[in-house]
Amino acid sequence: MNNQFFERTQSDQIASLTVTAHEVLKLYGVLEAEVECINYEFNATFAVTTDSAQKYALRININSTRVRAHICAEIEWAQYLYRIPEVYVPAPIANLHDDYVTSIAQSDSGRLLNCVLYTWLEGDVIGDEPSMEQLHLIGRTIATLHQSTEKFQLSPNAQLPIFKDLLWGTEDYLFGPKSQLSDKDRSVLHEAAVQIMKFTDELYEDSSAQIIHADLHGWNMMCHEGLIYIFDFDDCGYGLLAQDIAVALYYLDTPEQESALLEGYRSVRALPIYSGNAMKALLLQRRLMLLNYLCETNNQEHKQMLPKYLDQSRERASRFLTDVRG
Repeated sequence: MNNQFFERTQSDQIASLTVTAHEVLKLYGVLEAEVECINYEFNATFAVTTDSAQKYALRININSTRVRAHICAEIEWAQYLYRIPEVYVPAPIANLHDDYVTSIAQSDSGRLLNCVLYTWLEGDVIGDEPSMEQLHLIGRTIATLHQSTEKFQLSPNAQLPIFKDLLWGTEDYLFGPKSQLSDKDRSVLHEAAVQIMKFTDELYEDSSAQIIHADLHGWNMMCHEGLIYIFDFDDCGYGLLAQDIAVALYYLDTPEQESALLEGYRSVRALPIYSGNAMKALLLQRRLMLLNYLCETNNQEHKQMLPKYLDQSRERASRFLTDVRG
């Protein structure tokens, strides 16, 4: 692995991955296309416009630790959802070998990169400031997604993790040997983590796991002609509905926004059962997962966010511990 790749400027990394994108597209029979990087944070996503004006979205898993069986599961689930009325997602595209996962060796990074191609979604990314109407629609969409997936089964060739541990299967940079946290920070966060797992274990005792998106927020959703489209299934796995809802709520700013989303959900189906403290635990868990990511990421812009995010996480962990202790 060439770690120097991630020390280069972001523009240099994107330029290198753009070359790789063109090589990947040849494996789909796309020889001439305009390729533009539209997102490069965790993985790299490219807008692809062919010479015949067809559009696609190409994702190159530059940072993802997901193995091929995980991506096969993502594809199977996306194909299933694509056929469900009132669930709007992009469709996966097979390459010339009739495979939906394309692997390519990238010399600059020294990595074997897994890539997927999806149909293009029209519309506007919802982002950080959804309207109340959009939040109600998002709640309805999440509920329909949950309702439609209850009985879905993966093939034997596909696998997904189950989200019963604190960091959902990712390497531990908070409490493990690679932790660079101070003893004080690690102590407070670990105490909160113990309480989070207590609530998580109780939720798993009372509820059944099913495939969830696990990354439902405004940057993974688009609005087009009054409909909500969901994309980016790279984090999906077996989890609880309450965990999926918690991720969506984490990115909202006000109680009114939360109420709008939950009312939308309840317009389709009842909310899963969880206590107020259990939801606080799941919300803090999301923050710790993001903090863990900031501790290990190669993304230079995200690394700069770590000090402030750590301070906020310590404060919220302390507040959470006060709340659950009564």
